[in-house]
Amino acid sequence: MLQIRVSVIGFFVLALLLVAGAPVPAEASGASAIDRSVDNALARLYREIPAAKRLAKQAKAILVFPSVTKGGLMVGGQYGEGALRKGGKTVGYYKTTAVSYGLQAGVQKFGYALFFMSDAALQHLDRSDGWEVGVGPSVVVLDEGMAKTLTTTTLRDDVYAFIFSQRGLMAGAGLQGAKITPIAVGR
Repeated sequence: MLQIRVSVIGFFVLALLLVAGAPVPAEASGASAIDRSVDNALARLYREIPAAKRLAKQAKAILVFPSVTKGGLMVGGQYGEGALRKGGKTVGYYKTTAVSYGLQAGVQKFGYALFFMSDAALQHLDRSDGWEVGVGPSVVVLDEGMAKTLTTTTLRDDVYAFIFSQRGLMAGAGLQGAKITPIAVGR
């Protein structure tokens, strides 16, 4: 019984170290590294879900987190860095973090992109000193099927999200409760 507890505690510590220690601080990542990752993530997203590219043409801005690491055992956390793009150009850098608890175990990586469709939603991101997803502008997570049905007359929500490139051993990748905060990065 003691050996099982030690194994579980060891797994828990390892998962937390992976989440807390895996990301390199934004200053060390550098703007050019984040921008390259965002370019690659958007190209992959547009290739896999063409409706995302159509949505991008109408978006006021797109916030892309190419790689988010999530892990935990009962208590979990996630971290990732990304860039806000307006008109195809980076205008700011952000981190996404979250802490969760409940029935969960494992480590997972995924990316996500938030398409800001209104000036009000974008202003909320700019005004907040850390925007918690699920508080403020409405966010609709789209899958490929839902994205195909969007038209200019059905676009009614403030922010649309796509989750992509999921891999790892953890069930689900949610955005509810994720906090998005501006960061300073070096070139």
